Amino acid sequence: MPTIKLDPIDRKILSELQTDGRMTNVELSQKVGISAPPCLRRVRALEEAGFIRGYHADIDAHVLGFEVQVFAMVGLHSQAESDLIAFEEHMQELPFVRECHMLNGEIDFILKCVAPDLQSFQKFLTQHLTSAENVASVKTSLVIRCGKDIPGVPFEIVEERSALEGEK
Repeated sequence: MPTIKLDPIDRKILSELQTDGRMTNVELSQKVGISAPPCLRRVRALEEAGFIRGYHADIDAHVLGFEVQVFAMVGLHSQAESDLIAFEEHMQELPFVRECHMLNGEIDFILKCVAPDLQSFQKFLTQHLTSAENVASVKTSLVIRCGKDIPGVPFEIVEERSALEGEK
């Protein structure tokens, strides 16, 4: 957990960069209401503190031919920490796996996977996922459509919490 406390300008910087990570420092400084040099210092401090993990382009998978998106719910035989870590490391090696989250409950992991087509996904499923060491079960759900996909955090909630904490 980062140790620096965010002020309203820091939160505004993060919110603006989350919306458009390509804007110039001058554009960002204008949006948050400070001059460019201190804005850049704040961005660098937020990066160093770990609030900003990186910058990337939001690529449309369908345009690149990845027509299939699947959520895979994976159960493991063993939940020993070494086995959990081994599974996560194996998922890092599989390009079709775009996200891997360990869960609490009936399933151990949920994976977000993409593939060019169903045949490719089926091959991935049987050759790499269901046959992986320690995998007991895999249940899949094919995404029909996406109703909402917003990366990051809801800064309006962060602002509300900060305002309430300031009133104490």
